[in-house]
Amino acid sequence: MTLLLENGADKISINTSAVRNPSLVDELAKNFGSQCVVVAIDAKITDNDWKVVTHGGRTPTSLLVTDWAKEIADRGAGEILLTSMENDGTKNGFAVELTKEISGTVHIPVIASGGAGKIEHFATVFHDGNADAALAASIFHFGEIAITDLKRYLQEQKIPVRL
Repeated sequence: MTLLLENGADKISINTSAVRNPSLVDELAKNFGSQCVVVAIDAKITDNDWKVVTHGGRTPTSLLVTDWAKEIADRGAGEILLTSMENDGTKNGFAVELTKEISGTVHIPVIASGGAGKIEHFATVFHDGNADAALAASIFHFGEIAITDLKRYLQEQKIPVRL
């Protein structure tokens, strides 16, 4: 990670390594600044609670997503990349309630991920989920939504965006 940041990367994202060793978040924030540290949280519903999963969503943990989000924010993470494994790949929309819960719990930006399928899903996660940013992949890769169209739509919805 040091090599990446010393050679021009603006940010690094950690996930499983942070769950295994939470003090890694402290160490990275201390050495490089919180603005460089993005902690990805993969979330899955287990026993009616949103719990953290690792290894790309394959390995369950007992950590509650809200508790983990608070801890990593307190340890110095600069942003949270929140992916709902329940929504990821469905194209049925982001996990708006989870995003809202986490956004209301921490003092750092929350990036919503998992579930984007329609242009309206973005406005919903910004307006109703209080997301600071939203991530999508396949809808852009496969040309289902043009980035310029999304940006224009978000601007029309009074969501700040660079054109």
